[in-house]
Amino acid sequence: MAQNNLERLTQNKKIHIITNVLTKALKLWLKSQVSQVSQLEVEIKASDRDILSGYIPWVSIFASHVVYQDIHLTQIQLVAENIRINIGSVLKGQPLRLLETVPVVGEVIVEEDELNASVSSSLLSTALNDVLDKLLPEQCPKSKSIFYQKIILDDSRIILYISQPTETNPTVLEVCADIELLSAHELHISYIQAKNNRGIVLESYNGHYLNLGSDVDIQHLKLFPGKLVCHGRISVNP
Repeated sequence: MAQNNLERLTQNKKIHIITNVLTKALKLWLKSQVSQVSQLEVEIKASDRDILSGYIPWVSIFASHVVYQDIHLTQIQLVAENIRINIGSVLKGQPLRLLETVPVVGEVIVEEDELNASVSSSLLSTALNDVLDKLLPEQCPKSKSIFYQKIILDDSRIILYISQPTETNPTVLEVCADIELLSAHELHISYIQAKNNRGIVLESYNGHYLNLGSDVDIQHLKLFPGKLVCHGRISVNP
């Protein structure tokens, strides 16, 4: 009996060590995917047999003030399941590597300050330019040269303040749009208004639809005053 208890304690201690090594390796891998993160917490749920075979059934990840490709995110809460990793290499001190594509479900919160800190990123500016090209082709004929001064988030509404270079003085344009999620990869803009220094130049209640692509799977999207909350699913490739 005593011998069996000792063997069980020894085995549990080994698994605890392996779990700690795996958690640290996962944190290092996550940090390598971003340029900045303030707080990072990882929770792993797996049996000893799972871990030793390189299989993680469930992982929860919480991170705050994350910067990914110059996109600033206030808070991220993610859950991933059925993960295959190179556990043999990890236990030898080598970097963690995914062996298969991993489906990830989670929530992302972006506050207004972080969103404004992201306007210089090519990822966000390109997305905004594409939207303006479609919605305001006459008011923003050269959206690639637009400077985004400020973004304001309100109840189901986004307000953009943009500056357009001219031969004399730059023109400041204010663009307001009411946005709602229509499907997992499509947004509906029910109202749009654009005005410059002289007044309103466009006001439309016609519905506009923005297709975000088949790779996007958004389950919930809500704009609050000063904050955006998004629930969705993504796939993380090896």
